[in-house]
Amino acid sequence: QVQLVESGGGLVQAGGSLRLSCAASGRTFSSYDLGWFRQAPGKEREFLTAIRWSGERTYYAGSVKGRFAISRDNAKNTVYLQMGSLKPEDTAVYYCVGGLGFGRTWPRSSADEYEYWGQGTQVTVSS
Repeated sequence: QVQLVESGGGLVQAGGSLRLSCAASGRTFSSYDLGWFRQAPGKEREFLTAIRWSGERTYYAGSVKGRFAISRDNAKNTVYLQMGSLKPEDTAVYYCVGGLGFGRTWPRSSADEYEYWGQGTQVTVSS
């Protein structure tokens, strides 16, 4: 069982940067593929990025590739989402997700591929 808790959301101006963190409980953190999704009001949940349990592979949605970066620190049981060149359309609730990595295909960009979800953190980008 893994519990995920996001932090770092807030209000930022367009063009600015923000780093989200997601702290995980559990001793098997390093066994999990991790990722980030977001959901804006009235819109479908959107996959953003994922990182393999080993940290050796990452995968990005086209909408954020080159602007966002995912990383993980297994010693701290934390995954990060560094966001740059933010736009008003990046405004959404951002969710950290996790799923056991061993034996699973890659990349994993579907919501139903992840067993664990955080509660979400609001990011608002003003124009």
